[in-house]
Amino acid sequence: MSKGEKDRRFDFWYAAAHTEIVMPPSRRLETFGSTLINYHLLAELPDDPRAVRIREGRLEAHKPSIIMPSHLAEADMEGFGPEARKYLEYLRGHEDSVRILQYGYSLKQEAYSELVVHDGMDAALDRVVSGVKEKGNGLDAVLKGVDDPWDVCLVKLFWLEVNASAPVNVREFEAARIGAMREGVAPDVHAEVEKAFERAARDPSLVRALGGYLRDKGVFEQYQDRFFALLRK
Repeated sequence: MSKGEKDRRFDFWYAAAHTEIVMPPSRRLETFGSTLINYHLLAELPDDPRAVRIREGRLEAHKPSIIMPSHLAEADMEGFGPEARKYLEYLRGHEDSVRILQYGYSLKQEAYSELVVHDGMDAALDRVVSGVKEKGNGLDAVLKGVDDPWDVCLVKLFWLEVNASAPVNVREFEAARIGAMREGVAPDVHAEVEKAFERAARDPSLVRALGGYLRDKGVFEQYQDRFFALLRK
């Protein structure tokens, strides 16, 4: 094995250790649906510390599901290199906090773009963070990392979000299970219905559509009291 090949084995360690989440998403990963995280990754170019490459794109986390530890599926990592794959495999083998959840990893570099600016890291970070705060999306993340292998930085971001979201997702799964038992409907249908009620409560124009949705799902009878109470409001 050549010296270059030996050095490549440690690239993901270096990249992970030098990844800093400057501004994490304020919202957690969805429990009953997929989540798109908008990332803004800044990295100094090796040959010019004043030059900063800004990469922007989206990471997709699929709807999580409860599983047994031995049933963890392989990650779907479209567009990610070997070092990022090695790093995710290491994380999956050494993290216990999310072992009962599978998040349907689909790390797609959607809407990927990049540009290079020459005003230094601090100025570039200030500008990007200000833009993200102004949008107030809740699913934007700003991070500092390395220019190569930069996709390892995205894996670290994704894994940190999984760990932060897992306790919330578990509680919501349990609440949906209890609610489904009470209403006598499938847990995933109950979870979808709850979200439909939440949307209709915020927007009265959706109330009548909610009635049609409940009928289409075949659960209008179970929820009719709540529906008519919302309609009267």
